[in-house]
Amino acid sequence: MSEPRLPFDPIDRAGDLWEEHFGDATAMRLATSVMRVQQLMIGALDAALKPFGLTFSRYEVLVLLHFSRSGSLPLSKIGERLMVHPTSVTSAIDRLEAQGFVERVPDEADRRRTLARLTPSGRSTVKKATEAVSAIDFAITGLTDRQQADTYALLRRVRRSSGDFPE
Repeated sequence: MSEPRLPFDPIDRAGDLWEEHFGDATAMRLATSVMRVQQLMIGALDAALKPFGLTFSRYEVLVLLHFSRSGSLPLSKIGERLMVHPTSVTSAIDRLEAQGFVERVPDEADRRRTLARLTPSGRSTVKKATEAVSAIDFAITGLTDRQQADTYALLRRVRRSSGDFPE
């Protein structure tokens, strides 16, 4: 366990004040906690990926391409699968292409589309980067395997009810 940043839990303190001024703080505490955990995880994951010149969002693109049958996907499909805006995909592909990890190629089946294709360097890098994020358990700390599974199931319910995917 790392050294505490503050001598108190600021989310608990905010929750107490919330209840004093607005009422029940259960949902506010949970939402704020999820957002803070995301910040902590992204910080740790980005630090693990930094030696490879990657951020977690660019790593996700490489993994998605690695998982595809041909090692390539249309940019629109990448955005759809990662649930990000097309501008974010373009930016990530620009960076990955500049690093030599992907290349843009015309789609032979539909010349109007452009594919992002994993290069041999990208394939090698995604394997090494995966070892790095796996070595830190994807920045999941303080939870048993069972607690991780339970948390995943709860957050999956939130995502499903928010319309991320059908029942």
